[in-house]
Amino acid sequence: MRRRTIISGAGPVSALGIGIEAHWDAMCQGRSGLRTLTAFDASWYPCQIAGELDREAFKVRSIVPKSYRKAVKVMCRDVELAVGGAAEAIRHANLQTPGIDHEEGFPIDPHRLGCHIGAGLIAADVDELTSALAASRGEDGEVDLGTWGTTGMENLTPLWLLKYLPNMLACHVTIVHDCRGPSNTITCAESSSALSLGESMRIIERGSADACLTGGAESKLNPLNYYRQYCAGRLADARDLEPLDVVRPFASDAIGTAVGEGGGLMVIEALDHCLERGGTPMAEVLGYAATQSPDHDGLGATAEDLVAAMRNAIRSAGREPECVDAIVPFGCGIPAIDAAEAEAIRTVFGDRASEIELVTTVPFTGNCNAGNGTIQIAVATQCLKTQSLPARLNAGTVELDLKAGPCDAREADLRTVLVLSASQGGQNTAILLGRHE
Repeated sequence: MRRRTIISGAGPVSALGIGIEAHWDAMCQGRSGLRTLTAFDASWYPCQIAGELDREAFKVRSIVPKSYRKAVKVMCRDVELAVGGAAEAIRHANLQTPGIDHEEGFPIDPHRLGCHIGAGLIAADVDELTSALAASRGEDGEVDLGTWGTTGMENLTPLWLLKYLPNMLACHVTIVHDCRGPSNTITCAESSSALSLGESMRIIERGSADACLTGGAESKLNPLNYYRQYCAGRLADARDLEPLDVVRPFASDAIGTAVGEGGGLMVIEALDHCLERGGTPMAEVLGYAATQSPDHDGLGATAEDLVAAMRNAIRSAGREPECVDAIVPFGCGIPAIDAAEAEAIRTVFGDRASEIELVTTVPFTGNCNAGNGTIQIAVATQCLKTQSLPARLNAGTVELDLKAGPCDAREADLRTVLVLSASQGGQNTAILLGRHE
């Protein structure tokens, strides 16, 4: 028999704040974190609305141990978000690691603590690059590769590259918290967090670890990454719109998405280990599956492959579609992706599709890409734990026979919640979470 796995700690980080309580309170109040972007001058773009975390409220220097603060210099924003999410998840799970001053927490064997983190294709800081490129011009004023190799590169800090490698998220988290169990980095856009959870689940099931830090983090709020999203045709044309009017999941008048920065980590743990140490399970991971859709234009996702992911996740849990009480879809507001998700939900659940409650997170946080799944999963676990659903934001007109229109927070009888992801690149995931009895 495989070991049962549960989620015992959640550390989401986004424009809504730090921790599951901040996210849950904001979502129950219907308070979005989308605002006018300030991280850089985005006036050239049709979408200047994003989910930006207050930089004064989140400073990674105050999170890491004093002995590790020098390393902050080689942390890009994505790494900072992962490190902050890891600390919050460990505290929330009542664990104790070298990176957390948590005397009453349970000390976990570092060799039995794994780490799997989803990361994006991190873009370098524009100011750092331009200072080096400016010193690499030849006599014609163009960048000369010979000059770059002899002079230009000297304007980059010696450890410059270590700020921007995707595996640096897991690198810093594992060092800070002394995770010596299995570790990996997954870079599959919006599906990265859920794929990381799936890998952590398998490792715990086969007995290679007792617990794992798992999730993902990413920031698209820099000029290079933002430009890529614009070129892929994913950003909404939000000129003259209020922030709450931009992201319209499953609406017939949806206009695209807004991006954000965030994600975070969770503590995934063997049920027997959690109970033995006196921990509190938030939700049980009942089933998991992943599929691949062909994606040639960055808008990805086919209904057929999303159907397979959902059915396989439900089947792996030994359940039937009738058991699902709520769904946390990607729901990003990009018409092509929303249409595929909607068709898949109707195919799997038939006449019940119009009755199943949907919980949408992107209108609150923006699409946090590699970290988006962590926010979805954390919110789903809180739904099961509190037996309630947060408010739903939508300024559009929903005509897809789905419960995606605006509503207030409400109580609900929830046994299982399905979390669905469709990524830029075509990876799809489905995770079935259950209420821990």
